[in-house]
Amino acid sequence: MRTFLVSYDLAQPDTNKPQIVEEIMAMGQAWARPLDNMWYVRAEETRSEIEARISRYLGGDDGLVIQEARGEAAFLNTGLRWFRQRRRDVTVADAKAVGPSNVIAFPAPVQAEVPAIGDMEPELELFPLRAAS
Repeated sequence: MRTFLVSYDLAQPDTNKPQIVEEIMAMGQAWARPLDNMWYVRAEETRSEIEARISRYLGGDDGLVIQEARGEAAFLNTGLRWFRQRRRDVTVADAKAVGPSNVIAFPAPVQAEVPAIGDMEPELELFPLRAAS
């Protein structure tokens, strides 16, 4: 499984943004959204497959970046919350039995080192962040 950074810039955000968001959240095993138009996706898919899924919603003036994420990352005034892909067959009772969700409390600490993106597990609830230099 690989971790990809997916970022897009839409000339007309109200047009296809909901479809792009749904497409990103439907692919892979887990996803995180540290900024409004920036996502991390953990998936078995290739960059080309991810591009094909998203590009059908893009116009001629829209931009798209897909990059395999490796190494460390720095976050400033944001954090990384991992979510698992939604499962339609899970009941509310089942969801409550699973335990605490994987949501970060804000503001998150900013002084500590960030683990390598590829090493992060989707079930992590919180990991330390470091300030961008």
